[in-house]
Amino acid sequence: MDIVNKVYSGKGWIAVYGVGYVGLSLIATYLRKGLKVIGVDIDKQKLEAVREGRLWFNEEAIRDAIRKGIEEGRLELTINSIEASRKSLIKIVTVPVYIDWDTKKISYHALEDVSKKIAKGLKRGDLVIIESSVPPGTTEYIVKPLLERESGLRAEKDFYLAYSPERVFIGRAVKDIEENYPKVIGGTGPKSLELASRFYEKIAKKGVIKLSNTTTAEFEKLAEGIYRDVNIALANELALAAMKLGVDYYEVLRAANSQPFCHLHLPGPGVGGYCIPIYPYFMMNRVLAKGFIMELTRLARRINESMPYTVVSIIEDSRKRLRLDPTRSKVTILGVAFRGDIDDVRLSPSHDVIGLLKARGYVNIVAHDPHVKEDHILDMLGVKLSNDLESALKRSDLVVVLTRHSAYKGLKVSEIIKLTESNPLIIDTIAYLDNDINYNKYIVLGKPISIF
Repeated sequence: MDIVNKVYSGKGWIAVYGVGYVGLSLIATYLRKGLKVIGVDIDKQKLEAVREGRLWFNEEAIRDAIRKGIEEGRLELTINSIEASRKSLIKIVTVPVYIDWDTKKISYHALEDVSKKIAKGLKRGDLVIIESSVPPGTTEYIVKPLLERESGLRAEKDFYLAYSPERVFIGRAVKDIEENYPKVIGGTGPKSLELASRFYEKIAKKGVIKLSNTTTAEFEKLAEGIYRDVNIALANELALAAMKLGVDYYEVLRAANSQPFCHLHLPGPGVGGYCIPIYPYFMMNRVLAKGFIMELTRLARRINESMPYTVVSIIEDSRKRLRLDPTRSKVTILGVAFRGDIDDVRLSPSHDVIGLLKARGYVNIVAHDPHVKEDHILDMLGVKLSNDLESALKRSDLVVVLTRHSAYKGLKVSEIIKLTESNPLIIDTIAYLDNDINYNKYIVLGKPISIF
């Protein structure tokens, strides 16, 4: 009986290295299949929070699966990476590869550390699957040599190694893994590819897509994110051009997207999260070493990274026309999470907008978010975080909408005016509010400005 059959018959364990958003999503899907899982992380407090049911993001399917797994003894949590490797037959790696935002230098430290520890417990016949988003070539040229050197075993001969990128949308991760997308898999050889494919064929209802090698699979994952980044940059550039020409970009978008070969994206205040902003640099850094410069990818990244500055420029221009004093004006930021209806604030454009406003003399800033309960970046900036919309808006002179939360969708401008008890300047960077009274101090990114 091989390891896949052993795992699915309840005779073997899976170890998931990295108990974050992705790691917990994968753990939940395995538990929902009745499998036995070990969650491994260096953060004791994080493991304790999982053990006690104090998860830091909202997805009911994950919460239920984790709770049931612990109750039934099918989920163990540990900081002992080596022992987890010894006990498990399949090892899933989700730890991040980091990037220094100043130098754009890539750090493989966490992945290298986990690889060494897995190797110390690696056994003949085991399967290692890397799910972290990584620069192309990472599995073949970084992970594989470490596993072989530290274990004394050989990939494809003694143990098996594959790369299968996570493809989840935080907030619906379990459904994405189980139903929405096929699983992309590349192996270091045919045996590795076959084992990893058989493992995931039982989980992904849409099956698996087998690629020729791990580097191709790594490239595919980054290509997905770069596609999004480039198209969002195009949307942002077109939206700003539309404003200059007095054209409504959203009207253009609806008409243009009626043509099947056009798929204009939505503009916004920037691109956040620990995915799309990172992937272009993974790819650009890797190919730059080969003497190739990705001009379009680099330009798209520059456009999206500049959007918080553009938003603040719009705010400043409008504020000056209204003669608002930044030192005496209350500012309400609607939305801190980088994307709608989640509580993830990693690399959120909202942080950049708030930081830029603080640098320009705005003193009284309150950030509202219906999902985010704590945010250490806001703490560092000295900005209060509120979950109460009414108190956040009270006596506000400037309201800035930054995140596509359902709670803001269709919120009437007249209601905001009522809650602020004033006539605030409203900057809507996502075209989410309902200007039910044709309020002339309501400015939308991508639409003509009729103020004054």
